[in-house]
Amino acid sequence: MIDAPRVELWAILPVLMLFGGGLIALLASGFARRAAQAPFALFTLAALAAAAASALWLWNRETTTALEGMVSIDRLAVVATLALCGIGAFGAYLGFHYFERDDFRRNEFYALLLFALGGMALLVAAADLIVVFLAVEVLSLALYVMTALTFRRGPTEAAMKYFLLGAFASAFLLYGVAMSYGASATTSVQGLARALTGVGGSQPLALVGALLLVVGLGFKVSLVPFHMWTPDVYQGAPSPVTAFMSAATKVAVFVAMVRVLDVAFGSLAWDLAPAIAVLSAGSMILGSVLAIAQRDVKRMLAYSSVAQAGFILSSFVSPEREGIAAALFYLISYSAAVVGAFGVVMLISGGIREQTGFERFRGLGRRQPVLAALLSVFLLSLAGIPPTAGFVAKVLVFGAATSAGYWPLVLIGALASVAGAFFYLRVIALMAMQEPRGVDIADPSPLPRLVLAVPAVTVVVLGIVPGVIVPLLQEAGVLTW
Repeated sequence: MIDAPRVELWAILPVLMLFGGGLIALLASGFARRAAQAPFALFTLAALAAAAASALWLWNRETTTALEGMVSIDRLAVVATLALCGIGAFGAYLGFHYFERDDFRRNEFYALLLFALGGMALLVAAADLIVVFLAVEVLSLALYVMTALTFRRGPTEAAMKYFLLGAFASAFLLYGVAMSYGASATTSVQGLARALTGVGGSQPLALVGALLLVVGLGFKVSLVPFHMWTPDVYQGAPSPVTAFMSAATKVAVFVAMVRVLDVAFGSLAWDLAPAIAVLSAGSMILGSVLAIAQRDVKRMLAYSSVAQAGFILSSFVSPEREGIAAALFYLISYSAAVVGAFGVVMLISGGIREQTGFERFRGLGRRQPVLAALLSVFLLSLAGIPPTAGFVAKVLVFGAATSAGYWPLVLIGALASVAGAFFYLRVIALMAMQEPRGVDIADPSPLPRLVLAVPAVTVVVLGIVPGVIVPLLQEAGVLTW
């Protein structure tokens, strides 16, 4: 007799909430394509709230895995899912305002948003490399379509480039899964960890598999040299999509990398650390240098995201709880800042035909002082200037790298931070010290300003009292297997 596997759907309740909501929203958009967006946006927020509540319900569960070891049930997955739901809520509102103000309704946006979040929620809880691959593909397909959602030439070209390079990266990811299976005869994260700490696994082959997995996942978070798609896609995609993609994808993929590198290949941590340090240093240097040369705010933020990925990755040279907690704090602070920054860019850009050159931001402090102040707070946080959360995040990741003995990496990160401060402060100076030119086309609506004040307050509060969440992140950093 063959024992049937236990179906423990409660373990993936947040994922089911998101995918179920996406299916309902997709069917509704098919029957009401030109209907008002408000019901779709409200339904999306309700689905996100349900997913967040079900994730909180899993906080104190004693079971470590479910569905025959395919899914992890731990606090790391809960924290990441809550962060994704928060990012999704801001993305849904920004999308609603973006498409509504030009009467350019795209009700399928909400279904795609929920599908992408469902893949991300599955990714942060994945305890098997096959599940990692499937989750990456699900979230990627939704993002490809979201990038081209306005059907204009620029976004369509960006989506095609994203799709082609994404398929190339998926091949690396799948080869990494195959190599890992060849090294240990399993694709389970826990199985890999046990095989590589015993005598049954092939560590050289596993090392090759781990490096291929890093390449495949590094594409999704824009690590150098896998960042080629980033500036074109960030610039071409609608600003709400860029805001959502830049934050949520990094949270999901970096959390998956924590589980893969620190658990599955934990015994190879010190062998992998030099390669991780090289990728981190290259991303910090190249992202910061290329951002200086940009004359478009969205492209500047795109190269900035490359540098930010390098900063986050620097904590991975320390496979202890300190490094995991530092990466989580950085992801939360970065997500709040980058979502807010792209939200302000959306309000200033003038609608579907976005105008995001530096000239659009000249003298913004005199035309739109509230938007200029909000954008300044977000840019200061991205630059790592106190008293914002970005400063604390850099201190934490640099501390984790220093404790692992990688002080040269910290030195490179400090120099890259100085370069980054230049191009962030240049935009702030442009808004505050230059005379405005042209016609003001900024969105006058007051509600988006109130919504964007939430991430602004978040980065300031976390910069002043980071202890409000650091203990929770340290608990989430304790991985059991």
